[in-house]
Amino acid sequence: MLDDLTADTLDKTVHSVAHGVIRLEELAPDYGAERRRLRVIKYRGQAFRGGYHDFTIKSGGVQVFPRLVASEHKTGFSRKLLGSGIKELDALLGGGVERGSSALVLGPAGTGKSLLVQQFIIEAAARGERAALFIFDEELGLLFSRARHMGIDLEGLRDAGSIFIEQVDAAELSPGEFAHRVRALVDAKNVRTVAIDSLNGYQEAMPEEQFLILHIHELLQYLNRQSVTTFLTVAQHGLVGDMKSPVDVTYLADTVMLLRYFEALGRVRRAISIIKKRAGSHEDTIREYRITDRGIRIGRPLQQFQGVLRGIPTFVGTDDEALISDEPS
Repeated sequence: MLDDLTADTLDKTVHSVAHGVIRLEELAPDYGAERRRLRVIKYRGQAFRGGYHDFTIKSGGVQVFPRLVASEHKTGFSRKLLGSGIKELDALLGGGVERGSSALVLGPAGTGKSLLVQQFIIEAAARGERAALFIFDEELGLLFSRARHMGIDLEGLRDAGSIFIEQVDAAELSPGEFAHRVRALVDAKNVRTVAIDSLNGYQEAMPEEQFLILHIHELLQYLNRQSVTTFLTVAQHGLVGDMKSPVDVTYLADTVMLLRYFEALGRVRRAISIIKKRAGSHEDTIREYRITDRGIRIGRPLQQFQGVLRGIPTFVGTDDEALISDEPS
């Protein structure tokens, strides 16, 4: 039976007689395609998943994306440390990032968040594992070209099937469908490293911030329990000094890497530090790093500067040996 809800009064008589009632809704966001969702209101004698579930109508019929419940997916695995391929970065991380955990990379635009995440993706492929990279903010052709200039053949790794790379249009994709795509790669393609670049783009797919937090929480918990290591990036507002994030997910991530600009000796430089790691120890130092045509190069701890994270440090040493030399290594 169909009820098109055109009556002036909402008569629930038929609803009370029917064994099952499914309600369909269409939402019209201020920008982007319409969003459809459904809710099972009742189903006599049968357990069902409550709440709203995104669905689409495409060629071939209706596709429903059930709401992800992480507690239903539990597996056992060894939580060993996974390196990045950069020994200085692994030293900062206390040996690497733990398998089945999540890592968040925070920093203003241009600090190299995407490149840092790609380093872990490439290292996963080098170990013989499959990885997935979901791009919200960059066109794939530009991504491949920029990586190629740094000696990284992302396009070749994608064509070989080692890395699955997907450009996501947040205006055309619901959060439920995105979670379904991630889960499909994990379950069907045995992907063990997932990168989402960035949460700023993912946020545009959400009507309100608190729903984004819930979606990310369930997705991260599901991935963690499937022995998948997840990397997220968030672009903060501003360049130096006080930084503000459009969404705060630092408490959800197991590891948080902080990238910053700072000025020293007449130049704009970059610094990296680890501000959180739930599993194991990590360095509490701040290191300078540079983006070169060979990728990311990380120097020794900045022990002769104070106030680096504020963007305007004070030099308290006797020389600049702590900074990365301009000479090629």
